[in-house]
Amino acid sequence: MVFKTDLESEERLEAVKPFLDRHPGILRWTVDRYDIDKVLRIESENVSVDEVIDLLQQEGFQCEELPD
Repeated sequence: MVFKTDLESEERLEAVKPFLDRHPGILRWTVDRYDIDKVLRIESENVSVDEVIDLLQQEGFQCEELPD
């Protein structure tokens, strides 16, 4: 899954890290802070796009799915 986010700073990345690391359905994740869309990539077996968006938005971050 690929998302556009507002994770532009190291502080914002550190804030999102704990709940992405703890989520049992997320196998691996990365953020490209240097991309214009601050791209979040998630590898998962059973987490939906909507679940990821809801999770980030509940924590106060912007997140929207990017097309393939």
